[in-house]
Amino acid sequence: MLTLKLAVSLDGRIATASGESQWITGPEARRMVHALRSRHDAVMIGAGTARADDPMLTVRDFGQVRQPVRIVTARTLEIPLDGQLALTAREIPLWLLHGPLASPERRAAWASCGARLIPCDEHEGGLDMSSALTLLGAEGLTRIFCEGGGHLAAALLRADLADELAIFTAGMTLGSDARAGAGPMLLTHLSEARRFRCRESRLVGQDIYSHWDRP
Repeated sequence: MLTLKLAVSLDGRIATASGESQWITGPEARRMVHALRSRHDAVMIGAGTARADDPMLTVRDFGQVRQPVRIVTARTLEIPLDGQLALTAREIPLWLLHGPLASPERRAAWASCGARLIPCDEHEGGLDMSSALTLLGAEGLTRIFCEGGGHLAAALLRADLADELAIFTAGMTLGSDARAGAGPMLLTHLSEARRFRCRESRLVGQDIYSHWDRP
């Protein structure tokens, strides 16, 4: 089961053109994200999000809880070795999905930080997310919470791998020059797009939370 979470503006943007994204949604929505993380085996992001936000990806403000495995899809392992993920890799599990082009030096550096390296096949210039999720499932991860960004979200949607969508919508507009919630989908016809069914919609602070699943 893979849940894709997006925090977007009214016009479906996740960051300004310069990459600023903290914070589109309010504190109530961010607290709910921590609650959602706690219900999953793993939290996953892409390398772009790791570079831009330097996140911890932990569950906070809920007392002593089991921390989910933190996963980064990083085809060439080009993510900061001095960031929060690297500094905490020995305390909280960090798994890095990478492709064959990741250099031996980057692999060795991340292994020395305590990260677990998982080699994956590539597909259309990126990691093959279908085979990557199969590998994660074989390791016992059955509920994954994906927090983007846009390129990873699009890859999962193109491959029809998202079982649920958790969407937080903030009352602002960022414009067409801002970064989209999902990257290129390569669709020619509307009939090619996967449709989801809205299971829940409600206010969370000043934001709207909606949960969607497969029909």
